[in-house]
Amino acid sequence: MKTVRLTAAQALVRYLSVQRNHDGEDFFGGCWAIFGHGNVAGMGEALHGAGDSFPTWRGHNEQSMAHAAIAYAKASNRKRAMAVTTSIGPGATNMVTAAALAHVNRLPVLFIPGDVFANRAPDPVLQQIEDFGDGTISANDCFKPVSRYFDRITRPEQLLTALPRAMAVLTDPADCGPATLGFCQDVQAEAYDWPESFFVPKTWKNLRPRADLQQIEDAIGAIRSAKKPLIIAGGGVHYAQACDDLRDFAHRHNIPVAETQAGKSALPWDDDLNMGSIGVTGASSANAIAEDADLIIAVGTRLQDFTTGSWSLFKNPDRRILSINVAAYDARKHDAISVVGDAKVTLAELTNALADYRAGAVDPALKQSWMDAVEGVTAAPTGNALPTDAQVIGAVQRSTDENAIVVCAAGGLPGELHKLWKAARPNGYHVEYGFSCMGYEIAGGLGVKMACPDREVVVMVGDGSYMMMNSELATSVMLGHKIITVILDNRGFGCINRLQMATGGESFNNLLDTARHVVPSAIDFAAHAGAMGAIAEKVSSINELEDAMVRAKEADRSYVIVIDTDPLPSKEAGGHWWDVAVPEVSVRPSVNEARKNYEAALKKQRPGD
Repeated sequence: MKTVRLTAAQALVRYLSVQRNHDGEDFFGGCWAIFGHGNVAGMGEALHGAGDSFPTWRGHNEQSMAHAAIAYAKASNRKRAMAVTTSIGPGATNMVTAAALAHVNRLPVLFIPGDVFANRAPDPVLQQIEDFGDGTISANDCFKPVSRYFDRITRPEQLLTALPRAMAVLTDPADCGPATLGFCQDVQAEAYDWPESFFVPKTWKNLRPRADLQQIEDAIGAIRSAKKPLIIAGGGVHYAQACDDLRDFAHRHNIPVAETQAGKSALPWDDDLNMGSIGVTGASSANAIAEDADLIIAVGTRLQDFTTGSWSLFKNPDRRILSINVAAYDARKHDAISVVGDAKVTLAELTNALADYRAGAVDPALKQSWMDAVEGVTAAPTGNALPTDAQVIGAVQRSTDENAIVVCAAGGLPGELHKLWKAARPNGYHVEYGFSCMGYEIAGGLGVKMACPDREVVVMVGDGSYMMMNSELATSVMLGHKIITVILDNRGFGCINRLQMATGGESFNNLLDTARHVVPSAIDFAAHAGAMGAIAEKVSSINELEDAMVRAKEADRSYVIVIDTDPLPSKEAGGHWWDVAVPEVSVRPSVNEARKNYEAALKKQRPGD
């Protein structure tokens, strides 16, 4: 057996550099790295030696560079991914939030945090977490509940089995998610005689599991007996590259479609059967159909509470759920008729088997009424009042073409975008709302641009989320990956402030003006962004915003536009109830009234039905 002598870190990097996807592309787009004493010598030397065959990208924060890696995978429809390496200790634990985000959203990313010394000679090494009752615990054990695959590399040769197992998870459509290899720092530098066969390029096939024939038969029977079915398109439609198949299925059988946050852009916004967004942040057209539907055909969605209106949206007493999902865990939720299989293959099988079945006619007035409402709330305002989020969204929409990708993550904007953004092409809507992680936006925009360099990337972010994590704006400038960022400054956490007041509370500790302070907050976001190398300006109206968007598109580097917005209003049309617990006891009448309404709403839930 021919062997080559390499350190464990060199072997890991060489192995990752020769992994291919089914299209023949490098599966990994490189490795994000912030070096510290736990990875600078081993991983640092290995990555330096790899050069352009496995490029290394430098971030400014471990969490945000991991967000960039995750966004890259999402924008690539999981066909490509990135690795992320950090030192032991805080560098590693900073990534745990990102790991949770990837886990919730079923997205591939390889985490390689430095770990304690396997030989324990210098215990406790700098930044080591010591468990008083378990000598095998390290900070990296925090990754276990938020990783699909976890391993701690305490010997070089363990990589011979650990790396293929990690790759199997990263490329498996059902088990896809983050893989974590806690890499003991002394082991990174330890040499081993590796079989050369370990570094032969490997292609990971695009698996498309077919559903059990009995499940297909059950699905056919359920659909044939349905008079008012509704398709809910989730992110799995994109990851299975099944957008065209969904369109063909819907049109052949005349079934309306509603889209989740992850599923949005599966159909063009102006498709006759695309009824808009679903659920808590849903369009009135989609939600009206959902309330009356006798069969919910959930395709590639985990049916989280924003989609189901906390399980109070589907009001038809005879309704059933048919769940098509490659992951059995998701397909079997809520006593659904389960079809465990690839969305593309399954939809094609059902389309052929259902032959001439067609559901009842969809009232076109439902969608038209909703689109009229969208036009109204996104139009430029008259007068001098501060613009709403919806009006800013309208201005950005009018300033971009159908190839643009809008990126967002948390706060009030995702809800407004879900309802109002008109996505014309698949993957033109990139909103992380599975984990709703504030701070994802700018790093995510960078990752999207790296995956889709030929498309305009527009990041929409509130001032609260911008303040949480903005440093990868400087990275976008440094790497030459231009993104346009629109900062909506409502001077606080406006979304949660509205939710607080809607549940009977006072405005408390959310808006900067109503939070405890000595000096009023006056943050100059344009100056801050400019200091990181971006071109930045502040505008005072919607018309000025649209003019600034023209300049931003013509600019040669990342561009930031800041606009003040009203923190209070949100769109009244559309939407649905969401289960947010209200205190049973309060001295304030507003809370007691909100509790009364809450208890009435709870009676409409059907969580186990």
